[in-house]
Amino acid sequence: MTSNLRNLALHGMFLSVIGAFVTTVSAQQGYPTKPIKMIVSASPGGTTDLLARSIGERLTESLRQPVIVENRPSALGVVAAEATLAAPADGYTLLVTWHTHTISAAMNPKLSYHPVDSFTPITQFTNAALMLVVHPSAPARNLQEFIDWTKRSPTPLNFGSAGNGSGGHLAGELYKLMTGAKAQHIPYKGTGPAMNDLLAARYEFSFGAPQGASVNLVRAGRLRAIAVTAPRRLAAWPDVPAMAEALPGFEVLGWYGMLGPAKMPTPVVARLHEATRAALEHPSVRQRIVEDGAEPVGNSPEEFGRFLRTDLMKWSKLVKESGAKFD
Repeated sequence: MTSNLRNLALHGMFLSVIGAFVTTVSAQQGYPTKPIKMIVSASPGGTTDLLARSIGERLTESLRQPVIVENRPSALGVVAAEATLAAPADGYTLLVTWHTHTISAAMNPKLSYHPVDSFTPITQFTNAALMLVVHPSAPARNLQEFIDWTKRSPTPLNFGSAGNGSGGHLAGELYKLMTGAKAQHIPYKGTGPAMNDLLAARYEFSFGAPQGASVNLVRAGRLRAIAVTAPRRLAAWPDVPAMAEALPGFEVLGWYGMLGPAKMPTPVVARLHEATRAALEHPSVRQRIVEDGAEPVGNSPEEFGRFLRTDLMKWSKLVKESGAKFD
């Protein structure tokens, strides 16, 4: 090849690279230019789904593109996570998930992905406590009576949860670890079936989200609230003590948040974070979160990433110490 031909070839390659770069930057700056799919790791009608749809409505308004919710429940969020990772890292496929995202990794280190490294954190929606509830026929009417009852019961009591690896499951394991109480975990396929059996007194207690149907059941006197798992009492439930008041150090906080596939473009992440944080500050969204006994967060992608790593370590330590497993 002559010198002139070589120079022309190199010049052409240079222009191709520059052209591709300009096209990519232009696409990022114009983001979004088409509908965004939000994959939700929960069934329709649940807390995760309703929160995602509420935020999605605000994002549709601010980003001027439809935000389409696609529910992919099952397998502690693994199905939704894998579906997200199968998509391009361009900001048009996002994952809305909750604390089972890190819990499932703590309980199953052989997952096909890492809960932090395989994703791009965008922001954490909320922190959310759980509520310890019992059937009204239970002998425990307050937290201390509950502790005495579970520790002194001649036979192990049963506690139900929304499923293996749920926040309620590990909250129960933490309670057993801190008190020495004997209790058997009963996993259900969702909060609804778990609450139905507690209403029928088929088991003794449960740690569940203080929202939705469970809130109405407590207010109607069909369930009795004993404590919440936040470090302090919740503003929405000032008469219900925190577990830490009797068991210092007891804390189980669930979370909800948004991630994308790893290596998303920084400008796209910044745009999504800005829009999502604004959505969390919208009065209607904020009211829904607070009424559910949670706190809006809206932290930075870097802060959310650090939070996820800490959360993974916390659950991994609890799983190891308690021996929690998929029953």
